[in-house]
Amino acid sequence: MRKVTLMEMLKEPFRKPSPLEVIATELADAHLSKLEAETACEYAQSIVDYNINRIKRLNERMEEYK
Repeated sequence: MRKVTLMEMLKEPFRKPSPLEVIATELADAHLSKLEAETACEYAQSIVDYNINRIKRLNERMEEYK
């Protein structure tokens, strides 16, 4: 295994990433964005379901009072 010099360590934060590193970063970001979007969809669907049940319940109550 090759020994890393101090100069190489200092240059590391400034080097251009390889194409594979860029692809891996973008892929990880895409997975995270997908998970966040799925969570948002689940939340939105739960709000829709809640309001569907609420409307049904209120319509039933309204019929009781007619």
